[in-house]
Amino acid sequence: MLLFLLGAVMAPCRAEAQMRLTLDEALELALSENPTIRMADLEVQRYDYVRRETWGSWIPQLSVSGSYTRSIVKQEMAKGLSFGADNTLAAQADATWALFAPTVFRTLKMNRTQLEAAVETARGSRITLVADVKKAFYNILLAEESLDVLQQSEANLQRTVDDTEVQYRNGLSSEYDLLSAQVQLSNLKPTILQTRNSIDVAKLLLKMYLSIPEEVEVEVVGSLDDLRDEVLSGTDGLTTDLAENSDLRSLDLQRELLHHQLKVSNASRWPTVAAFFNAVITGNDLDMSQLGSFGQMGSPAAAGGSSSFWWQHPVSAGVQVSVPLFAGLTRVNRARQIRNQIEQIDLQRSYTAQQLDVQVRSALNDLETARETMFAQEQTVAQAEKAYRISDTRYRAGAGTILELNTSQLNMVQAQLNYSQAIYDYLTARAEYDRIVGREE
Repeated sequence: MLLFLLGAVMAPCRAEAQMRLTLDEALELALSENPTIRMADLEVQRYDYVRRETWGSWIPQLSVSGSYTRSIVKQEMAKGLSFGADNTLAAQADATWALFAPTVFRTLKMNRTQLEAAVETARGSRITLVADVKKAFYNILLAEESLDVLQQSEANLQRTVDDTEVQYRNGLSSEYDLLSAQVQLSNLKPTILQTRNSIDVAKLLLKMYLSIPEEVEVEVVGSLDDLRDEVLSGTDGLTTDLAENSDLRSLDLQRELLHHQLKVSNASRWPTVAAFFNAVITGNDLDMSQLGSFGQMGSPAAAGGSSSFWWQHPVSAGVQVSVPLFAGLTRVNRARQIRNQIEQIDLQRSYTAQQLDVQVRSALNDLETARETMFAQEQTVAQAEKAYRISDTRYRAGAGTILELNTSQLNMVQAQLNYSQAIYDYLTARAEYDRIVGREE
């Protein structure tokens, strides 16, 4: 899909790049290229890194350091005896391992919930995007079919104006009939222009969802009549179950996350136990001639006032226990804050569940209403088309009036538009229903 888009944009032989998209292709492109989905996926990846960072704080920590010191002025005592070395080399290695760290273990559980919440947010973003893309796609189909109906009506009206003008010149029709036909034709033109503009706006919206450049011309494939079978299925198998609703699941995960935060806060009151290991090696450049008899006691001194490095390498290991006693009531107040947030989440979830229950029932009612309207409009369209043919025949035979013809023309156009609108209403209501109940493609 991406290669196809790139080829369409970069094709040198075309003055304007074009794309033909079915609904499935549009959904596939949106789910792969929309910035909202990409950001949600990156957020999931970020929380995976957070979990690994927390896990890394439990793994043994190792550090190595080194230093070199040059003594410019050394401390001296009586008779010129000085302390310290001219040159000092030192290297140190430290290792620590948290043997018992309740905060770390509680945080790891919290990180898993954070990751689940990010995954659910990404899922909710995909469900919402699918619904938005479907609505934008259906809106284009409705506008294009409405334009076809209006253009066909314009052609019929133009034919009526031409015939009436001929009849008027031959004295077979009144000036009123001619003016009436011309006025009706003129009144239709702004509606056609407005419909064309609505198609352009709907396509811009679809391009935004699909991350398609504005200069690429998009042509949608299909028609509302092609989706009629979906309307015939009605509401069979559709329920008001909201168990998969993304908003409610996100609130549940937020509540679970707050409980983990409370446990992390309480775990900070527990003792922590850590093992440590320390190794140091130090070399001092000592002037042995100033140590007198010390050089004769087995030290690495050399005669004649020479100097030599004296190396030391102490090593130590142990266990450190830290017991928190008092932290100025900060932990108590932090726990109270978290409990307050949990209470807020509970209230928010209860209210959201009530709102969603109303929305899902409204969507089901809209589905039934649109379905019954479509059935009724099917019959109305057939009747209106037949009535128009009769009135058109009567008018051209001189037995009917222009008012009768205009009325039948308007009724036919309105019936055709209402039929397309009913299918559109059903499809958009179904897309909204799927979003509310959390149904994925």
